[in-house]
Amino acid sequence: MIEELEINETTAAQFAQLVLNCVEQEYPNSNLYWAESDEDIKPPRELTPAFYGCLDWHSAVHGHWLLVRLMRHFPEASFSTAAKQALNRSLTLEKIQGEIAHFQRLPFYEFPYGVSWLLQLAAELYEWNDAQAKQWLIVLEPLEKLIAGNLQRWIKALTRPDRTGMHNQTAFAFGLMLDWARITENTDIAELIENKAQQFYLGDRNYSLQFEPLGYDFLSPSLAEADLMRRILPTTAFTDWLTNFLPQIPVENTANWLEPLKVDNPQDYMQSHFHGLNLSRAWMLEGIISGLSKSDRRRETLRSTAVVHRQTGLAHIVSEHYAATHWIGTFAVYLTTNRGLQRQIISIRNS
Repeated sequence: MIEELEINETTAAQFAQLVLNCVEQEYPNSNLYWAESDEDIKPPRELTPAFYGCLDWHSAVHGHWLLVRLMRHFPEASFSTAAKQALNRSLTLEKIQGEIAHFQRLPFYEFPYGVSWLLQLAAELYEWNDAQAKQWLIVLEPLEKLIAGNLQRWIKALTRPDRTGMHNQTAFAFGLMLDWARITENTDIAELIENKAQQFYLGDRNYSLQFEPLGYDFLSPSLAEADLMRRILPTTAFTDWLTNFLPQIPVENTANWLEPLKVDNPQDYMQSHFHGLNLSRAWMLEGIISGLSKSDRRRETLRSTAVVHRQTGLAHIVSEHYAATHWIGTFAVYLTTNRGLQRQIISIRNS
């Protein structure tokens, strides 16, 4: 069991229910992809039969990750039976073959955001010492391998990073992908990501936080980049890099240098992204802290800022409109279970 779990069974049940409410809800649906023929224009349940609910493919995928994550930590919880039934309906050989057929037609579908969550789902199953999880992993593995092969091609061909704050952002996806590669001991892809990340980000200097958010972001371009680089660089090198990249981080303990975003209209699908931005900022700040030495004077202000974003982001999750509820539970669970911290990944692999 991972230490420092920051979620109780009652809260976990609320987050799980958000996914159970939509994992088989096909409409409304938002699916952006390049259609080559009539074969690519079908109802979502036919195009991607395993992952078609929760508005879009990536939300369906990380909704399944959420269910696995919470079942892993609360196997006797009241929601576990319903979660297991939902996963059994989705993760079948026939439905995954349908997903494979879709990726064979569209090899870079949902790159990079959606596929990074698919790899996280595989990593979660890989780590979980449970007979049912092993069966789900066997079913999912052909899709995982196909995406991993496509991923190598995609990374090698990538010449510039996407520095926006939404689905196409490179740094956040690289972080999820790198964690998956290390957990599953895919050293080739891990090395590929590490090298490409250094090529893209190692020379970055003097980033201006005043430009964030760039729009209706749910990811911070700057913090995601720093959260990626702490996964790659040793402590001393990361400390120096962070000083050059974000020199405006205060040394004194203050949280007002980076304030949470407010959602005025929870029914606005784009504005609801700010809920996710607050949550992802919180876990990225905690990731950055984990990459610094304990004597670093910036740790306290980073921690204070993370706490404020955490509290703001978690405040209204369960009661919000479908604009947020179809996806925001994943961000809450990723944050409250400390999923992205490197020390977690090391401890799991050694357990």
